[in-house]
Amino acid sequence: MAGFDDVIIAGIGHTEYSKDSGRSEMQLACEAALAAIDDAGLAPAAVDGMVTFTLDPNDELTLMRNLGIPELRYWSRTPHGGPGSNTMVQHAAAAVTAGVADAVLLYRAFNERSGRRFGQPNQRQSMPGLNWYLPFGVDTPAKSYALAFQRYMYEFGVTNEDFGRYSVVARKHAATNPNAWFYERPITLADHQASRWIVEPILRLLDMCQESDGGAALVVTRADRAADLRHPAVRVIAAADGHLVDGSVMYNYYHRDLAEFSEARFVARQLWDASGIGPAAVDVAMIYENMSPIVFLQLEAYGFCGRGEAKDFIAGGNIELDGVLPVNPHGGLLGEGYIHGVNNVIEGVRQVRGSAANQVANVEHALVAAGRSGLVLGRL
Repeated sequence: MAGFDDVIIAGIGHTEYSKDSGRSEMQLACEAALAAIDDAGLAPAAVDGMVTFTLDPNDELTLMRNLGIPELRYWSRTPHGGPGSNTMVQHAAAAVTAGVADAVLLYRAFNERSGRRFGQPNQRQSMPGLNWYLPFGVDTPAKSYALAFQRYMYEFGVTNEDFGRYSVVARKHAATNPNAWFYERPITLADHQASRWIVEPILRLLDMCQESDGGAALVVTRADRAADLRHPAVRVIAAADGHLVDGSVMYNYYHRDLAEFSEARFVARQLWDASGIGPAAVDVAMIYENMSPIVFLQLEAYGFCGRGEAKDFIAGGNIELDGVLPVNPHGGLLGEGYIHGVNNVIEGVRQVRGSAANQVANVEHALVAAGRSGLVLGRL
């Protein structure tokens, strides 16, 4: 069951999003975590659970000591990259619902730009199966995803200029968000088309998410604690994961139809079933975009438009702040920062609270979509 009746996000926190933090990843994790705990109006001693990514370099026991958390009775880690941002919430919500934790700290922190750069080739894969691709030169995220994106472009007549229209909107939103790395730096479609190729003719530099230094954190707890919080509680209406037998995190080449995001469609079905709403009830969407084309595939997978129609949906102004479905009002991972999508969850919380920099009016339901995972957030 993907639905949760009595679970809320009580606190959010993050560092600045930069290209050179000048401090350790542990310090970034501590700063974000303390900000989230304080935002919830709690003391560190109230935290009794932790969730992060398998990729996160920050050890739970060390983080406990630094934060002053005396006891943990639950911890878990979610596999792989960006989808883990929503899966962390699912893990925490399940723990709170089961009664194995009362207040769960979720965190992700790294120096992805000044330290190890995720976008660079990695000659040794930690998962043996991924080594099938290295001999063919498919050794970066841009290369691996571009092969599937090219099929989507061929199938529906999509061009790189179409992708650029999303990038322009993301940067437009970031330009009015003081938390964004690209604050006050919008771009035009001409700027996008003049940026250098990363994988020709599919991805340009301005189609790519950032490599950021920073940390982000949330606190998940029981709904009956809402009256004691500093800010309006945000309900986790539904949380879902979705994985298929022929899928792969980055090398997703074995589905029969590469022009569709099958896992995202599976997650969408779970979320709509559990929440009792559909696409028309979503007021704002935070959509994970390590690269701009993935927004197109997810808009279609969630039913906001038909297959192959995302380019016209975006070109028609529908994802702007005054459109029928505002998408990534904070600027997303292209414009605000790339903390593996955790900052998208934080924006979802802000939109429901009514405290976002680019606030959408009267938000009752916020979707946070990250490919193989998703959330529906709403008012308590």
